[in-house]
Amino acid sequence: MMGVEARKLEEQDFHDRRERDRRALSDDDFRRKYSNKKWYATTTASAAFIERWLQAHVPGRTVLDYCCGLGGTSVRLAALGATVYGIDISPQSVGTAQERVREAGFGDRVTLAVMDAEQTSFPDGMFDVIVCFGILHHLDVSKAFPELRRLLKPGGVVIAGEALGYNPLIAAYRRLTPHLRTAWEREHILRHRDLALARRWFGSIDVKYFHLFSIAATPLRGRRLFTPVLRALNWIDSWMLRVPGVRLLAWQMIIVLGQPRPVTSTRT
Repeated sequence: MMGVEARKLEEQDFHDRRERDRRALSDDDFRRKYSNKKWYATTTASAAFIERWLQAHVPGRTVLDYCCGLGGTSVRLAALGATVYGIDISPQSVGTAQERVREAGFGDRVTLAVMDAEQTSFPDGMFDVIVCFGILHHLDVSKAFPELRRLLKPGGVVIAGEALGYNPLIAAYRRLTPHLRTAWEREHILRHRDLALARRWFGSIDVKYFHLFSIAATPLRGRRLFTPVLRALNWIDSWMLRVPGVRLLAWQMIIVLGQPRPVTSTRT
């Protein structure tokens, strides 16, 4: 197990390098270098669920974009009427996010900063809602969950979108493409034991599963058949991922953490 600071520095360096590459390379060259991006063309079902959830829960609220990356979610939250704070460990990513927020005209609604997500500088109970998409497997969840709980107001809620670590084919792909993620990330894709840990700080955990058969539409992206095939595979997923054993093979899950347990502070 790598040391805490080494782990965080590796995460920071990886995401700084990726953002520099995004700025320097052509779109085609960037997609070739970071070839895992192609799979996200099939995530329409989870994206639609998240959009509906955000529309219902964030207008008028104070929201933390937990590890905001390039700022797309921060802009969307502001557009929905939230007061937004965003943090990320990557200075390059935060710089891009700040540009995007200004360009979108939300500089007065969004505050961004470089910060350690496992130990933020925000006061206890600051946020109504925290959103974190594709983040928890980059962190030590034994530190992230109590920090998320610390930051929530009573009655606050967290929504997290995460990869799931059970599918052997997806796990094999991750092993064959180690350059596309950090060493920590490869070994910490979430499983149910991680969600069980969250119960120490949250009384309610709701999980929905997405993307199993729909992944097979990836080779058709950019072609006429992509949309109807993806729609059909999403329909199959909507039924098959209700089956307890089958749903563990899903690529992604959306987790809603609610009923934060009453504590004065989780910090020692």
